[in-house]
Amino acid sequence: MELARAADGRFNLAFGGDTFNTAIYAARMGLSSAYATSLGDDPYSDGIIDQADREGVNTALITRRPGTMPGLYLIETNLGERTFYYWRDSSPARTLFEQEEAVARIESFTARTGIIYFSGITLSIYTPAGLDNFEKVLRSAKRAGARIAFDSNYRKRGWRDDAERARNTFRRFLSLCDIALPSLDDEQALWADKDAATALDRIAALGVPEAVVKAGPDGAYFVDRGKITHISPPERITPIDTTAAGDSFNAAYLALRARDMSVRDAVTGAHRLAGIVIRYPGAIAPLQATDILAEPATSR
Repeated sequence: MELARAADGRFNLAFGGDTFNTAIYAARMGLSSAYATSLGDDPYSDGIIDQADREGVNTALITRRPGTMPGLYLIETNLGERTFYYWRDSSPARTLFEQEEAVARIESFTARTGIIYFSGITLSIYTPAGLDNFEKVLRSAKRAGARIAFDSNYRKRGWRDDAERARNTFRRFLSLCDIALPSLDDEQALWADKDAATALDRIAALGVPEAVVKAGPDGAYFVDRGKITHISPPERITPIDTTAAGDSFNAAYLALRARDMSVRDAVTGAHRLAGIVIRYPGAIAPLQATDILAEPATSR
């Protein structure tokens, strides 16, 4: 559940979350998109599923746990930049990969999936047993031909300020990845990277063949034919709210790469979608605002 302060000081209720946002924007970009999580049996959980259905996101992998409720986050913005506050210690999503039936269903589904996307927030909420089961699912999907994509999205509160645990967990899962899409400020907060080139070198050393480091209004960096390449956003925008800027960038990038576009063209298209999203408050921009970028759904 997302609470975002409006101009009059009151809070508006919506639904969001980093990987959920990406699933929605990926569907809008034309990918056949599904989302895996666990929700409660309350009206807000119903609302999350209703939103996913409206957006064309497959909800077959969402389980329901009676007596529980989804997590809550609150957004405060200052000159467009956002700060998050979370209440999710009892969220049923934490137990997803400890539910045997759910794990089996997800593993079966991902055996015919083209791309699996998750984030550092995904990793921060699971127990050690959940992480083990999640890793098994990723390895199985990778053997079946799926590409694994990851955004570190590091939030130190989610790791209870245990940066070393976060680094060890990220190394473990990055070694499985085909695509990394981190933000430079997150990498600097966790790894003390000097710049985007340092982050790209470290990620490549873990065996990740494709990486794009997002740097907000400064653009994005990637390696092209052995050289660091920088692409700026096509226009300078004064943001209303930067929530989901990175999530939408990732969605567009993955959708365009799935169409066999070059990394360069995918980054340019991803900048376009993120530039639209930051013009609107909250995580999910109005559907009509992103229609210009939509393509017919792909099968994977």
